[in-house]
Amino acid sequence: MDMTGAKFHTSNRGTAAVPLVCVRAQGSHAFGIFYGQNPIFVSYDMVLADLILMIFLIQTVRFLLKPFRQPRLVAELIAGIIIGPCLLGKSKRFNEIMFPLYSRFVLRTLGIFALMLWVFVSGVKMDLTLIKRSGKKHLYIAMVSVMLPFLTVMAIGLIIRKLMDHEMAKISSIGGIASGLSVTTFPIHYTVLEELNLLSSEVGNMALSVALISDSIGMNFITVFEALKQVDISAGTLVWYLISMVVLVAFLLSAIRPALFWIIDHTPEGQAVHESYVVAILLGVFVVGFLTDMFGLAVAFGPFCLGLLIPNGPPLGATLVEKSETILKEIMMPFAFAFIGLHTDFSAMTEAGWTTLGPLFTMVISGYVSKFLATMIGAFMVAVPSRDSLTLSLVLSLRGQVELALYIHWVDKNMIRLPGFSMMIFLTTILLATLTPLISVIYDPSKPYKVLKRRTIQHTPPGEEVRILVCIRDKKSVPSLVNLLEVTYPTLQNPLSVYAFHLVELIGRANPVFIDHDNDPDPDDLSIRFPDSEAIRNALILYQENRDESVKLHFFTALAAKRTMFQDVCKLALNSKATIIILPLERQYDGEMGTAEQWGGGQTLNTEVLSHAPCSVGLLIDKAHRWHLPLTRCSGGTTSHDFIVLFLGGPDSRECLAYADHMVANPNVSLTLVRFLSSNPEGDDERQKKLDDGLVTWFWVKNEANERVIYREVVVKDGADTAAAIKAMAEEKFYHLWIVGRKQGINESLLEGLSTWTDNQEELGIIGDYVSSSDFVDADSVLVVQKQILRV
Repeated sequence: MDMTGAKFHTSNRGTAAVPLVCVRAQGSHAFGIFYGQNPIFVSYDMVLADLILMIFLIQTVRFLLKPFRQPRLVAELIAGIIIGPCLLGKSKRFNEIMFPLYSRFVLRTLGIFALMLWVFVSGVKMDLTLIKRSGKKHLYIAMVSVMLPFLTVMAIGLIIRKLMDHEMAKISSIGGIASGLSVTTFPIHYTVLEELNLLSSEVGNMALSVALISDSIGMNFITVFEALKQVDISAGTLVWYLISMVVLVAFLLSAIRPALFWIIDHTPEGQAVHESYVVAILLGVFVVGFLTDMFGLAVAFGPFCLGLLIPNGPPLGATLVEKSETILKEIMMPFAFAFIGLHTDFSAMTEAGWTTLGPLFTMVISGYVSKFLATMIGAFMVAVPSRDSLTLSLVLSLRGQVELALYIHWVDKNMIRLPGFSMMIFLTTILLATLTPLISVIYDPSKPYKVLKRRTIQHTPPGEEVRILVCIRDKKSVPSLVNLLEVTYPTLQNPLSVYAFHLVELIGRANPVFIDHDNDPDPDDLSIRFPDSEAIRNALILYQENRDESVKLHFFTALAAKRTMFQDVCKLALNSKATIIILPLERQYDGEMGTAEQWGGGQTLNTEVLSHAPCSVGLLIDKAHRWHLPLTRCSGGTTSHDFIVLFLGGPDSRECLAYADHMVANPNVSLTLVRFLSSNPEGDDERQKKLDDGLVTWFWVKNEANERVIYREVVVKDGADTAAAIKAMAEEKFYHLWIVGRKQGINESLLEGLSTWTDNQEELGIIGDYVSSSDFVDADSVLVVQKQILRV
């Protein structure tokens, strides 16, 4: 039988696969193998077996491709191809056992169902306000990257029109294919950028903005040619098509959107949306999908529009994404890729031959090439650096799940046939597998943070303002941070410039957001969706007002994924010329040892900032949970707080001492400087020791007459002696703040044997982790400092 003209259905809007075949009706549930029944002949068991096989293949292929930096979508497409007629599906026995005709009907239905939900969730994540905030540069790149490929593919399609079959040769078909190849879909770019940790990078932000604008332009093209496709049937069909679309959109805007805001208004602050509302919205997805399919529109059109109407982020968008994304991505989408794989037949491409596939192949390749070149030209014309332009062009050339749904739609509309569909799947897989690793090789998001100029407290000249970037997770961390700023002792002679950075995890939306509150006081009702933000700002403003002109405050907010938060932190530190970044942590005890509560439940932010920061970094561990008011400046000069610096040598210890020197100017602070020396000086780095001697001598000479400063030297032979000395100091006197260097330049003999006593030394260093986790060191806080690491 000639299958080159086969579609995915057997009737005008049916849902079965290829030829008309009569089969015996199958039971939906088996009594069991002990009753002599074979479960593979029951549709329910068969679908479960198909799902298990697909999930297993997807996870296996992902594991095998991980070293090659391949995106998840490549593994999913390859898994689908494996079960299809290209590989396992060649076996008639395999098809009879695993994918009989009655199970394929269910797989197709569930696959389309999954794609519809996936498009809806993608719409929820998209933030259309980003278009309003995008600059002219983004708009120009988007216009060029859509218009040039569209015109190129249209022109080539018209030139080779005589070589096409009757259906593809129609203007509506050529225009539909051209518009599909020119559109840059937002969801695949978000997915790949997230996997490559580029969401918050310069190129990542630009790509998402351009993609969103391109989607807006391209979707209009697709809608126009969908309308022209109706003309192929009759003029009356076009009229009803347009009326249906207008009525649907008007209903969503006038009835559904107000209802969504009513749900948000009736959700208590800080709580998730009630489950009944979530169920109602998901039910609305199915209703809208049914209506769009009934009206003759693309089945995903309605759910996508509904997703766009839902306000992203908390509480509504975040709740919908959290409750649906995992089950959709891990359980439902494998049905879609199984359906795609079962209809991807490379042998059908060979049978169809170049005569049939040549015109489509020519249009597709011209679309890919023109898309890449147009984006690069547009980026060059608005002065985007060459490496960034190349990366942006590669990112915007990617194809993803939306395109897969579009290919299925093309088959159902007779624009292409099954051999053409197989070729589109093959080219999409090759494109993704080639471009994604190239992006990760070409673009290094940490490169902009590599600076050759010293940005440390030690190298800040006297009288010059100290710039501190304070990262804030929530309002609970504000008191300890304000206390640290206060003991830094800003004055008119030594002013302080504070860059307060509130970091919010990106949930329920795709594009990260960076807000400068000096220029954008309250964008997008931020204070309503994130109440902590307003409370944090008010607390810091109150602190600044009480410090006259000695403190300058700048407030920023970033909504970013956990894995890319460090990019926002490092970027702001670079642009603000920060001297030190302060990251607050909490210490929660579990028996004798404690575990640090990390940002977002993992160490990603802290470790990445320590690795890439363009300045010094301080980790402030709060041990006491004493949420008292900020320190006050006593006019009598009575010492009220005792600090201690553990100086073990090296750059980090010198940065600690430089910071402590600022604190000593505070009349309410007394400081004890303890320098640890090895009984065996053979392990000392002579150069580092000379630098240590010079700074310690300078500090002591400067503060020798200061009764609030005590200097001590302790000679130890190994880590056990060091730990014993620290314990003795803690028992001798209560110190509110312990200041220690992280790990650079310490004589190894001072730490010998201590590494087995600590669990979090990679982040805090051996001494930092030991002091912050030991139950015998009673303190309010511990400050672990890493001096700036110059990176070439």
